[in-house]
Amino acid sequence: MTTNPSSSAKQAQQALGARLREIRRDSGLTGRALAAATGQHYTRVSKLENGVQQPTSDDIRDWCRACAADAEIPDLLATLRAVESAYVEFRRQARAGMKRVLGIRAPTLYEETRLFRIYEHNVIPGLFQTPDYCAAMLSFWSRFLDAPNDLEEAVAVRMERQRILYQRGKRFAVVLEEQALRTWFGDADTQANQLDRLLTVMSLPTVALGVIPLMVERGAVPSAGFWMFDNQLVALETPTASIEVTQPSEIELYGRMFENLHQVALYGKPARDLITRVASELA
Repeated sequence: MTTNPSSSAKQAQQALGARLREIRRDSGLTGRALAAATGQHYTRVSKLENGVQQPTSDDIRDWCRACAADAEIPDLLATLRAVESAYVEFRRQARAGMKRVLGIRAPTLYEETRLFRIYEHNVIPGLFQTPDYCAAMLSFWSRFLDAPNDLEEAVAVRMERQRILYQRGKRFAVVLEEQALRTWFGDADTQANQLDRLLTVMSLPTVALGVIPLMVERGAVPSAGFWMFDNQLVALETPTASIEVTQPSEIELYGRMFENLHQVALYGKPARDLITRVASELA
């Protein structure tokens, strides 16, 4: 839920420029020497390093090759894609309502992804939500962010997206904190129906759903929920920003985090028993 994407996009572009400067300096090249090696004016080197201009993918490849830093190319290209995405979101913001919480690239991304790894600490994932639970949750964010009221359309889009759960070739590895079962959106009936829906979804052959109990020894405690789309992208949200991670090295770290969480989660009957116990407390 991005409220100021222009700021985050600019900061990301400046960070990319700072990284290019570090690579040049580590190589021992001056700005003029790099400009000569890459066939551009030396003032453009300065603009790229200071985040005034955005580099192209060819700029990054030429830059790294001139600095004998070819290993840096994949991460830098991933960062560039993230910057470009942030600026696209900025241009769309003025006409975006609560649909934006679903992501500007979501339809294509969901279709292309084969393995979804999802961790949530205080909310049921959108793919598993009931319409009432979804409406209650999006209503809160709509009020909090003072967003345009397109709640009915946003809920319909999310419900339609759940069809992906039944597509052949998809897998959903999901880890929830017990707190996600206990955080209400809506009234007691809404929460009870949501937990019943969760029990139903767990029986799908495409879904492996685990729950981490509140009181359990563990080796990892994430600071936010996150979604992994194959090994291509990690998405997470703060109260004021949507964040996309595309650098391969960072995606690998999220994969390690997910594995740590998976190791301490309950699956199968123990997980169902925990969900059922929480639901019985609502009666």
